[in-house]
Amino acid sequence: MPATLAYPLAALAEIAGCFAIWSWWRLGASSAWLIPGIVALVAFGWLLAQVETVAAGRAFAAYGGVYIAASVLWMWLAEGHRPDKWDVLGTAICLLGAALILAAPRNT
Repeated sequence: MPATLAYPLAALAEIAGCFAIWSWWRLGASSAWLIPGIVALVAFGWLLAQVETVAAGRAFAAYGGVYIAASVLWMWLAEGHRPDKWDVLGTAICLLGAALILAAPRNT
């Protein structure tokens, strides 16, 4: 699966799973929220494992930039907190780093 598809889907699954647990633990939501949360986190792990690379650590490192961007989007769209210029700049730097990790020529 191409990283351009796997990473955004993995980010959505991870954030949804973590938010379900956050809602239960911090917001007093029903423990039933844990079921879709666990399913989402399993989907996250599966999606991340679909990225074609010779090193899992490289896939995980590059995913970090995408996760940061997805988290800032979540903050804006789901929580109603508009990103400031520092959020946007930091996200851009992280995405550039993720692209560099994934697209750099390798001697392997």
